[in-house]
Amino acid sequence: MNWKKKDAVLILTVLLIAGAAFGVHEFVGGDGADTVTVKVDGKVTGTYPLAKDQKIRINGGTNILTIKNGKAKMTDADCPDQLCVHQKAASKNHESIICLPNKVVVEVDGSEESEFDAVAN
Repeated sequence: MNWKKKDAVLILTVLLIAGAAFGVHEFVGGDGADTVTVKVDGKVTGTYPLAKDQKIRINGGTNILTIKNGKAKMTDADCPDQLCVHQKAASKNHESIICLPNKVVVEVDGSEESEFDAVAN
């Protein structure tokens, strides 16, 4: 093969652009891929991005999930004990919020690992 100087420059430029795009996606855009999955009675009812602030009515309004600043928090529930409302906001991989009376489970699928294991969470 007879490589010319312009061919080498073109290949090097393409590789640099591809590497830069990969780096931007991994270090800047990676957090935008974090999602929260809502299940009611074991069935997935929705998947929502943590990057978008919103309020989600779950199970016909029995629970209200609020996503704000990259964190999901159960802000309202009609269950008597209100344990789900008092749980901390979830934002890291495999963190969850559970409302047993209403059979609601909210779980984060994210890039940042939780400091707790599945038992202590």
